[in-house]
Amino acid sequence: MERSLRAARVATFVYFILCGTLMGAWVVHIPAIEERVGISHATLGGLLVLLGLGAFIGMQAAGSLTDRLGARVVVPASGVLCGATLVLPGLSRDPWTLAGALLVFGFGNGCLDVSMNAHAVHVEKAYERPVMSAFHATFSVGGVIAALVAAGAASAGTSPAATLGALGAVGVMTALVAARGLLPTAPTTAATGAAEGEQAPAAKRRGTPGRIWTLAALALMAMLCEGAANDWSALHLKDILGAPASTAAFGYGTFAAMMTLGRLLADPLSARFGPMAILRYGSATAAVGITIAAVSPWIWAAFVGWALFGLGLSGCVPQLFSAAGHADPSAAGANVSRVAGLGYLGMLAGPAVIGWMTHLVALNHTFLLLTLLCAVTAATAGVLRTGSGRTHEMAHSGS
Repeated sequence: MERSLRAARVATFVYFILCGTLMGAWVVHIPAIEERVGISHATLGGLLVLLGLGAFIGMQAAGSLTDRLGARVVVPASGVLCGATLVLPGLSRDPWTLAGALLVFGFGNGCLDVSMNAHAVHVEKAYERPVMSAFHATFSVGGVIAALVAAGAASAGTSPAATLGALGAVGVMTALVAARGLLPTAPTTAATGAAEGEQAPAAKRRGTPGRIWTLAALALMAMLCEGAANDWSALHLKDILGAPASTAAFGYGTFAAMMTLGRLLADPLSARFGPMAILRYGSATAAVGITIAAVSPWIWAAFVGWALFGLGLSGCVPQLFSAAGHADPSAAGANVSRVAGLGYLGMLAGPAVIGWMTHLVALNHTFLLLTLLCAVTAATAGVLRTGSGRTHEMAHSGS
């Protein structure tokens, strides 16, 4: 069992890297695709709503399917779909074809995101200590990989369609190969869930959805901020501060790198101080970082701002996903899909709000909205206090 659990953990890392790479590949090609299709920032913001809509639909479908069919079926199928559709935005030549491409790619990405997170919850439960943030760290590794590949491909004159197609093909093969290490079924079966239910009052089980939606609202705010960095960091450096395209691509790379570092540190910090502290102080740090990026006239200071923004946000979402998954292990997929679904509506529809706001103010000034959202998240982080005891219990039982 120990060997199979290690294999499941490695496979989960692979899928998180894969998801981050595929999404990051789209993100870093946004400026080139926007120019090729010939649309404004505001129009792009509207089209990104469809990416969020597709992701939301995919998340709701994949959540219940993962609980019923198991991760070994749903996760690799979602990875294949996400990889196969990555090339579509690069092939788009007008707003209508780009809209369809983003809807389909968003659906595949949403399926992969929820199914791999639901599997990660079961792996974390088996390990009996916090490991969720480490999985999310490897998602950020994928973003760094995508930024490096895109920068190299742009320097070599490779078209976005060719780069996206190559990365998508690698993604399909990776999704199929990594499937062998996944857990064949959820560790918590229906029978086990029933047994656990005997220990839990019916009122508590009925009360779970209310807490799940509270976690989902916090996820929406945190992931809206993350989505803004994904979709607008490169354009901010290029259009507002005049950085060349190759330098602007590393705006997102810097953000993703600090997200990776923060998530590598978040699991031991969560075990020591609790998830509430990670959410509260992380959100406060992110508020400082995005404010620096919004008001600074210097490229180097903007990089510092994006770095602090990534570091602060890094541990927030994993705490929310973990709390949702552990609320009822027999319905981990469904609960994660609720939190992730609303959160990703924020991540992928939020940038549309930024785009629409550029009609009124400069792009960098719209980032002050993110400052406000981070401050609100920090102020309401106490909702995780009810889950901190479980986190500490997991940490001590695993030590």
